[in-house]
Amino acid sequence: MPINRGSELDELHSLAAQGKIRLAEAEFDKSFWKLPAPRVPVEKLRKAIDRERDEDYRLYARKVVWWATPVEIVSSFNRLQREGDLTAEGKQQAMRRLAHLRRTWSEVQSSDEVRDAAERLLNVHKLRAADGLQLSAALLWCSHRPRGRHFIAADGVLARAAEVEGFVVIRL
Repeated sequence: MPINRGSELDELHSLAAQGKIRLAEAEFDKSFWKLPAPRVPVEKLRKAIDRERDEDYRLYARKVVWWATPVEIVSSFNRLQREGDLTAEGKQQAMRRLAHLRRTWSEVQSSDEVRDAAERLLNVHKLRAADGLQLSAALLWCSHRPRGRHFIAADGVLARAAEVEGFVVIRL
């Protein structure tokens, strides 16, 4: 099902006016891919991104993430560094990429509505709390109408829950 980009943008602005999301500060552009990549041994992810990025650029140029996504990302960088899988230089490069991405995405803000939806999801699916919040934020973003909307996930349990809720899941 094709997505009407105009109505999607109108929906984002409506949610922003209600204080439910924070809009991106800038448009995502291809200069992101010119930033140095961190040296992380996640070859499968890197290859998938390299293979798909040009084709998916237009589809995923407008990104919406959950308010706590940056916290989860920084936590992952720190864990990788502690485990010796990411150098200090690699972490600095990753943080620069994250800073660039943060300027280009919109964030679904923390709210009672997100929390209430997460509680429902935790009763229905075998999700961890953070995954329940992430999926509930995605449902809020699409006004609980996920049909035809994309949800990107690396976690199998979260991906399956998103599919059950009606999202088209892109598995990493």
